[in-house]
Amino acid sequence: MKDVAQMAGVSITTVSHVVNSTRAVAPETKFRVLDAIERTGYTGDAIARSLVTGGTRSLGVAISLVANPYFGELIQAIEHETTKSGYTLVLTDTHDEQATEQSAVRTLRSRRVDGLILTPSPRAAGTVLPELKQLGIPMVLVDRLTVGTDFDQVGPENVHSTSALVQHLAELGHKRIGIISGADGLATTSERVLGYRLGLGRSGLSWDEALVQSGESAAEPAAAALGRLLDLDNPPTAVVAGNNVMLSGVLHEARRRDLKIGRELAVVGYDDVEWADLIDPPITTMAQPIAEIGRTAVRMLLNRIADPSRQPTTARLQPTLMHRNSCGCL
Repeated sequence: MKDVAQMAGVSITTVSHVVNSTRAVAPETKFRVLDAIERTGYTGDAIARSLVTGGTRSLGVAISLVANPYFGELIQAIEHETTKSGYTLVLTDTHDEQATEQSAVRTLRSRRVDGLILTPSPRAAGTVLPELKQLGIPMVLVDRLTVGTDFDQVGPENVHSTSALVQHLAELGHKRIGIISGADGLATTSERVLGYRLGLGRSGLSWDEALVQSGESAAEPAAAALGRLLDLDNPPTAVVAGNNVMLSGVLHEARRRDLKIGRELAVVGYDDVEWADLIDPPITTMAQPIAEIGRTAVRMLLNRIADPSRQPTTARLQPTLMHRNSCGCL
């Protein structure tokens, strides 16, 4: 910083104001400082600055980086909003495993991030969440929400939107509707199964436990789950896939069995994917507002950092039905 100040003909304090945007600087002076920074390759010392300010202007994200386009789009939205707010993002992968998640969160804490955005693993409620609550770490839960009111959280509305998919299939005349559910222990799984049951009830259809098969939130298990449904003595004529990864498994198994989607088997999915309207027939899905979920998570976290004592809030954002032809509306 001293070299930059000498090169620009200003004080070290002026360089600090330009770098940290802590005070207005005359345009000509600012130009000279920025030019000197460019020529020297100077970067500020974030660690040293954190010792003075008590913060690093960074946000941590602990998420399972599974092969799911949903999480890629979510991270992109979080990163964009974080950068726009003048923060940097530190990303860790939890692998959806309890021990890895705890290690990832502690790594972020060691980096002195100002707050955390977490997509909790199935067992987080008994490990990571109590620890973070006790420490008072500013945090927002994303996607997989708790029933409690201890944390700020934002995610999609799962129950009524899944119910709407089931009701749509019932309105088309389907009496046997199955669901490929996600991994056990996830809030999204239980909420979408609840929505499935609600849709059956609203449509006057009876509950049959055999029509609920776990796809474990992955493609191959979802294909196997569809196989179990189709091998029933009284198989379903329509199926709801619990997320976009499982949807791909469902489509692979249907093709393996040479079933015509939309005619011999109606298929709808929770989560939209960019290829959903590119295949034949295009797939009816419930599209989550992923970008808005990411932006809302960052805004919530910054509000929590600014006011640690405010009451936690929960935001459930409404998905949109993308009506195409795989449901049998040919």
